[in-house]
Amino acid sequence: MLIRIVTDWVKRSNKLERLWLMAKIEFKLRYYENKLGLLWALIKPVSDIVIYYVAFELIMKQGVPNFISFLFIGLIMWNFFVECTTGTIQILNTKKYLYEFTNMNKIEIYVSTLISNCIGFFFNLLMFTLYFHIFEKGVGSYTWNALYFIPIFLNLLIIALAFSLILSNIYIIAKDITQIWIVITGLGFWLSPILFKLDKFREALPGLEFINPLSGVIINARNVLLYHKAPDWTLFFFGWLYAGILLVIGLLLLNRLGSKAAEKL
Repeated sequence: MLIRIVTDWVKRSNKLERLWLMAKIEFKLRYYENKLGLLWALIKPVSDIVIYYVAFELIMKQGVPNFISFLFIGLIMWNFFVECTTGTIQILNTKKYLYEFTNMNKIEIYVSTLISNCIGFFFNLLMFTLYFHIFEKGVGSYTWNALYFIPIFLNLLIIALAFSLILSNIYIIAKDITQIWIVITGLGFWLSPILFKLDKFREALPGLEFINPLSGVIINARNVLLYHKAPDWTLFFFGWLYAGILLVIGLLLLNRLGSKAAEKL
């Protein structure tokens, strides 16, 4: 069954066109009727940056160089992950009509939703790039190491897809996973190196950057974009290892529980 789900999707024609059309519809539903439109995707990280800059740099004086850029890249990656996962917990229920009354594959529904989130993410990344190049004097330029951001972001995307599959299938049998996930992401935010210098994070929570898959992704994103370095290859490896294991678990749950979603939800 699991192999059939994947091979069925691969064999279908017009996959990319269908995914892009669904992603655009999802994106318009989210932003089209809002007066500020896509700017709402930027307002959340910017408001967070203001709050955490005052708390951690002005009051607590962490002394992180280029702290706004440091926060910016961490927050947009974390917010992307949270939006992808929280927004898909009930997807097998809210999008039941798509897989029940059409020949659409469930995987397409997940992927198209994540692609719509990617539009907002890349808008934020563009804003980060403009800020970084204009205001970060002396360091505000990318090097060839910035190209490593492509596999780093793909790693983040697959982790988000894997958690989306896992959470949405658990929702079929346990509706309170929504509230549980809110608690887990709240803890995960403070147990990730989003607000803290890496050396202090490792000193206080040694080894957590290997346990928390998002930590390695954020650390490596800062390495290649802010610090002009190559990724930490150990963290890079662990990130892809987590992505592969979690994705297999998610697909197995889709095979076991997702096949009964229409009758249970």
